[in-house]
Amino acid sequence: MKFVIVLLVVIAVAAAAALAFLHWSHGQQPAVYRTVTVTRGDIRAAISATGTVEPEEVVDVGAQVQGRIESRGRDPHDSGKAIDYMSQVEEGTILAQIDASIYRAQVAQAKAAVAQAEANVVQQQALLDRADRDWVRAQNLRKRGDISDADYDLAHANDDAAKALLGVNKAAVEAARASLSLAEINLGYTTIVSPVKGVIVDRRVNVGQTVVASLTAPSLFLIAKDLTRLQVWASVNEADIGQVHLSQTVRFTVDAFPNEVFVGEVTQIRLNATMTQNVVTYTVVVTTDNSSGKLLPYLTANLSFEIGSRQKVLLVPNGALRWRPQRPAATGAENQGARARDGTAKRNEGVVWIQHDRTPEPIDVVVGLSDGTMTEVQSERLKEGVEIIMGEAIHSESSIQSSPFQPKIFRSNATGPGSTGTAGAGRSGQ
Repeated sequence: MKFVIVLLVVIAVAAAAALAFLHWSHGQQPAVYRTVTVTRGDIRAAISATGTVEPEEVVDVGAQVQGRIESRGRDPHDSGKAIDYMSQVEEGTILAQIDASIYRAQVAQAKAAVAQAEANVVQQQALLDRADRDWVRAQNLRKRGDISDADYDLAHANDDAAKALLGVNKAAVEAARASLSLAEINLGYTTIVSPVKGVIVDRRVNVGQTVVASLTAPSLFLIAKDLTRLQVWASVNEADIGQVHLSQTVRFTVDAFPNEVFVGEVTQIRLNATMTQNVVTYTVVVTTDNSSGKLLPYLTANLSFEIGSRQKVLLVPNGALRWRPQRPAATGAENQGARARDGTAKRNEGVVWIQHDRTPEPIDVVVGLSDGTMTEVQSERLKEGVEIIMGEAIHSESSIQSSPFQPKIFRSNATGPGSTGTAGAGRSGQ
């Protein structure tokens, strides 16, 4: 008898478990969705890049002769100070003086050579005059027959030779004068002067240092011609270069003034692209006004190339355009907006989802500008204030219990009097 009772109890428990499992497997609660509100506002789309602030024009002043730096010039705005970093110079300002003793000696030597050549010309002119007289005399004697043929030919040859030597001596004078001019020019090069008006950005020489001019002129000073206008040389990725054009507005910041936005415009797109680790970038030159003097050369800039802007348009988060429902909708929504789900939608088409009777329903939209966070959309069915789906909310522990036979977890989130604020766990029935 006891065996029959035990058997009936086992059968009853098994039936109850089966009914509970069937109820659990067919009784899933409907999904709960996280939603956001469609807003209306302004949006600006831009391309990001990094670059370096550069002077608009830089002049590298070098030495064309070699020698020891004897002194530096005086600052035009402070006569008691030598030319140094940040000195403002005018065109023709003396920057440095090279020891000129050797070059002065060369000038003196060249002047002496000119004087000697000119004296040779005078001497040869006298010889030519005598040769001319001898030739005229020989011609007269020839008419009377009082001169031999040999003497006649000799007089003629001497006259021609004297004329030729005079030409040689005159050419020597020109060569000597050219050597003098070269020596004077080299002497002038010992005084290094500024070719432009600007600011000394870099000084690369000290008094007592010897500079050697060989194939390339050694660089002594770097002068920025005008720091009231600067350039930013930006590296733009090849994927974005097609959206950059001349006169395009660019906003940028520098770490030195993180809370200030500077504005410039594109003035040059250079074609000599560079490749680094298979990434092709182009140099884009952005010109900006620096009348305030805040920007300094060689600062790192974070640029934003403005592609376009819209005012008072419908805006939705980018995540709402990416979200798709995980379970099939009972209202046939799986057939609507199918182009977005199967990847055949055009580039400017998208889908957002709203809740209709607790079921996702798609709305086709035309996608506009995006700033990376929000996107402009257009749709006759979408209005400001409409709630659209961003994703599924996380269910509570009781609603996602995986099995009726699994031990239940109890969590205490109370914060009122008598609560500890910590979670406790235990088996059902304890």
